[in-house]
Amino acid sequence: MAAWVHEYSADMISWALYKVSDAELAKDLVQDTFLAASEKIENFRGDSTPKTWLYSILNFKIIDHYRAKVKKPVNVGGDSFSKFFSDSGEWNESHKPHNWEEQESHLLDDEDFNKILKMCLDALPDSWGLAIKLKFLLSKKGDEICEELGVSPTNFWQIIHRAKLQLRECVDTNWFKGN
Repeated sequence: MAAWVHEYSADMISWALYKVSDAELAKDLVQDTFLAASEKIENFRGDSTPKTWLYSILNFKIIDHYRAKVKKPVNVGGDSFSKFFSDSGEWNESHKPHNWEEQESHLLDDEDFNKILKMCLDALPDSWGLAIKLKFLLSKKGDEICEELGVSPTNFWQIIHRAKLQLRECVDTNWFKGN
């Protein structure tokens, strides 16, 4: 096992870092992977390479990490819809979206806009941000995301809807009103 740790650690940490964007978490996941592998070494039959077997364990650890984040209750300060909508379902004037004028250049090509967008994505509850990133940045289908996150389709679409409302307000406040 020590030889595998020496041989594969750096690549596995790099892979985990790519998936979770947190260096300490990536190291912890790789450490957990080697711990799990050492506990189950008798199950390794050599049908695949050690690297393939370890990466399989690591990928399950990464998925488990995200599932745990999705299962955490989301606290958004009460009923998040009440600040956006009236009882009749109309926009509350103070939170009504502004028209975003067409830009000559594409907003995603603007480095400053991308910083604001990242800040707004990072401000979302973890499960909401993950759902948005999987759907819109990684172009995954809804059923794939539901399976990966372990949520029902209804719950998934509710998460997407609420996250989009929060994102729109954040971008509107920090980019369009700020510029």
